[in-house]
This record gives sequence, structure tokens and C-alpha cells, in this order.
Amino acid sequence: MAKKTKDKVDEKPKAKVVKKSKEKVVEKPVKAKQKKTTDEITIEKRLIALYTLQQIDSQVDKIRIVRGELPLEVQDLEDEIVGLETRINNYKEETDSIKTQVSDKENAMKESETMIKKYEKQQMNVRNNREYDSLSKEIEFQTLEIQLNEKRIKETKFKLDTIKDEIEKSNEILTDRKGDLAAKKGELDDIVADTKKEESDLIAKSGKNQKYIEDRLITAYQRIRKNARNGLAVVQIERDACGGCFNKIPPQSQLDIRMHKKIIVCEYCGRILVDEDIVDLVNKNN
Repeated sequence: MAKKTKDKVDEKPKAKVVKKSKEKVVEKPVKAKQKKTTDEITIEKRLIALYTLQQIDSQVDKIRIVRGELPLEVQDLEDEIVGLETRINNYKEETDSIKTQVSDKENAMKESETMIKKYEKQQMNVRNNREYDSLSKEIEFQTLEIQLNEKRIKETKFKLDTIKDEIEKSNEILTDRKGDLAAKKGELDDIVADTKKEESDLIAKSGKNQKYIEDRLITAYQRIRKNARNGLAVVQIERDACGGCFNKIPPQSQLDIRMHKKIIVCEYCGRILVDEDIVDLVNKNN
């Protein structure tokens, strides 16, 4: 009887140890699995937000493409008009300056003529040849001054006529350009009026969607869009290739993209890559 009791005592502690060890083994995997799932959902939400943002911005790009080159043409015409107006104003200022110079030279000629008359009168009362020769030289000098001023006035007036022609030509071009600008602006305003509300709504939606993406990703997204010719920063995998540059994506990278555990970019063009599941989720929400 004593032996049986001893065996029973020995068996009970062993059963407790086994039970405790089983409880420990069960608890750890459950916690690890729950944390991993939360991280995956976070990355997936970021990818959905990024692809949604790309879809919105692409729609805005399409609206702006409809306008074509009109905004640039309007800007070029406005710049040309400003240039023409500046040129005409400069011509007018130069004309005023030249007219002042002509007036000064005409006044100088009158002064020279007055001086000549004065010296001629003085020659009538000279006492010797020396005084006469001195007055003659003064008269000759003033005569040369008159001739020089006459020559300069002719040159200046010719320049005035040239500037006048340039002003007339510039005014004609200015009138034509203002007419072109009015037509282009009218055409652009019509297009903008048709798409303004839609564009404003999309821009507001884009800004709202950006709030769900951290600044680091937004900065990277905007940088890629700026450098990409088609404005695509987030693209879908198509036939095992990047939907932006069409280079083949390695199988391991494709697997990582489908796992939604981290954000993967194309090693060739730097675009953010998403799979069909992300695209389907975005389309479903829209």
C-alpha cells in the first residue's frame, strides 16, 4: 500500500508540468500572428490610398490634356503683348529724347546766327586787320556750328522717321496679337467652364486622399509623377512587367508585391508597383 501511494505522489507533479508547458506553447504563436496581420493591413491601406490618389490625379491630367496647348499659347501671347507694349513705350521715350535734342540743336543754330550778325556788325567798326581777322574766324566758327547742327538735325529726323515706322509696325502687330489673345482666351474659357467643377472636385478629393498617406510617401509620389512623362507614379503589374516602363519584374519581387507586406518600386523607373488585388479593391470602392 505504501508503494502505490508513493507512485501516485510521483505522478501528479509530472502531469502539472506537462500542462503548463502546453499552455506556453499555445500562447506565443497567437500573439505573433495577430501583430503580423495588423502590419499587413496597414501596408495594404497605404497601397490602396496611393493607387486611388494616382487614379484621381490621372483624371485631372486628362481634363488638362483636353485643353491642349491653349494655356501655353495664351501665356505666350500675353508675354508677347507685354514685350510689344514695352518696346513701343521705349520707342516713345526715345522719340521724346530725340525731339529734345533737335530742339536744343535748333536753339543752338539760332544762337550761332545771332552771334554771326553780332560779329558782322562789329567788323564794321574794327580799328585794324587783326580785329577784323579775329571776328572773321568767329563768324567762320559759328557758320561751321550751324552746318554741323543742320547735319545732326537731319540725321536725328531720319532716326525719328525710322522709329515712327517701327512704332506703327509694332502697333499693328500688337493689335493682331490682342485679337488672337481674345480668341484664344474665349476658347480656353469655354473649355475651362465645362470642366472647372469636375476638376475642382477631383483636386479636393486628391487633397483629402493625401491625408491618409504619410508625408514621406507623398513626397516620393509627387517626385515620381513630376519625372514621369505620363504622370504615372503608381502602376499595376501587366504581363509580369512594370505598367510604366514595361521592364520585366523578377518573380520574387512579384511575390512580394502580391503579399502586400511592403511597398515595392520598379528597379528601372522607380514607380510604385501594385497587383490586381489592389486595383480591384480601388475599383470596387469607386
